Amino acid sequence: MKNKKPLLVLIFSLLIMAMVIFPACTSDSAAPTTGDSVVPADTQPAEPVSYTIADSWGDWGFPSPYAHYSRGPGYIRMQYIFETLAWKDDNGFVPQLATDWDYIPEDNAYVFNLQDNVKWHDGTDFTADDVVFTFNYTKEHPYQWVDNSIVESVETLDNNTVKLYLSKPYAPFFQDVAGSQPIFPRHIWENIDNPEEFLEPDALIGTGPYILADYNKEQGTYLYKANDNYYLGDPIVDEIKIVKISPQMNPAALKEGSVNAASIPAEVVSDMEASGFTILIDPPSWNNKLTINHKKEPLSNKEFRQALAYAIDREAMVEIVMRGEAIVGSPGMMPPTSVWYNPDIPQYNYDAEKAQQLIEGLGYELVDGYFVKDGKPLELELITAADYKDEAQFIAQALEDIGIKIDLRTLEGETVDNKVAAWDFDLSLYGHGGLFEP
Repeated sequence: MKNKKPLLVLIFSLLIMAMVIFPACTSDSAAPTTGDSVVPADTQPAEPVSYTIADSWGDWGFPSPYAHYSRGPGYIRMQYIFETLAWKDDNGFVPQLATDWDYIPEDNAYVFNLQDNVKWHDGTDFTADDVVFTFNYTKEHPYQWVDNSIVESVETLDNNTVKLYLSKPYAPFFQDVAGSQPIFPRHIWENIDNPEEFLEPDALIGTGPYILADYNKEQGTYLYKANDNYYLGDPIVDEIKIVKISPQMNPAALKEGSVNAASIPAEVVSDMEASGFTILIDPPSWNNKLTINHKKEPLSNKEFRQALAYAIDREAMVEIVMRGEAIVGSPGMMPPTSVWYNPDIPQYNYDAEKAQQLIEGLGYELVDGYFVKDGKPLELELITAADYKDEAQFIAQALEDIGIKIDLRTLEGETVDNKVAAWDFDLSLYGHGGLFEP
């Protein structure tokens, strides 16, 4: 399950992800010849269209619903294979396994009409029974990415129609449930008692446009092949490769053509644009987040947390660390460009003097440039992942400058997540996406 414990956080929406697309090369050269005869171009077998994506993390887990790592990239690797009732485009929710739906106010229920030509990857027909089974199964075996407790019951109306009853009105039902819950094949999962341990090939039978052809945990690589029987038609790309490459190596990999898409460091954006690459900038749905363990002293003190906020110059952080390729984050989690953003919340603009005053008000005094209380220096540990080391160094220096000793540790990303979930940390700098609604 996603960690839902209340964490007090200071938010920096720093990473507006820059994705570079390497354009495909085409040629108008003559068709191949055999002897004296010209072989018409339209009789030549088409070359498979392959698309390679660079990823700095690598392994995001076995891409079954219960085994993928519980962050966005893990979900996406699973979602190539498994599908939801509805999906999303730039304008809102669109059909996927369901062709359309209606809300029945008097029943507080949704009726979904399902696609009637869908088959699971093993050739078995997809039916309404699979949808009913999925929502019942996840009540007993909760799926890490979706909280289905809002679904009171579900029933089959016919082979291609299901009705989901909600326990109360729930505005984000499509965002949180119908558009997020992968549907499982009943004939495979109904006999699985420990879904997290189900790592057999059958665990990857879905309805999606791709089938997993290869997965290497150690190297962090994935290879997907197109589903030739996909109900919405043949995918445009025949195979998708995901390979592990560090962000610093991505520009070179793009230029040499070994990858088609990659995130790139902010400082090379201009150079890549000048080299003819297309830069795709996501909406600011990702934040760089300073998480504070408020179960520990002195972090449990509100004034001390406020001091941390005042001590960090977020505007300078964006300009210096991100070369201006980001926006200043909001203490209210939602980015300033969001319709949900509240401009009236306290912003804690940079004020090092006020930060020191707040800490002194808690009984600390500055001795040789560092705060001390009862003979003990004020020292905190800041953990981060390698991708955020520069941002973490900026924050560590800012806190050192006001008199807090910082022990900065760079760990594997999964280790950072695990330590935060276990409350085994002081400060953590990491990030996550999904900033679309509160």
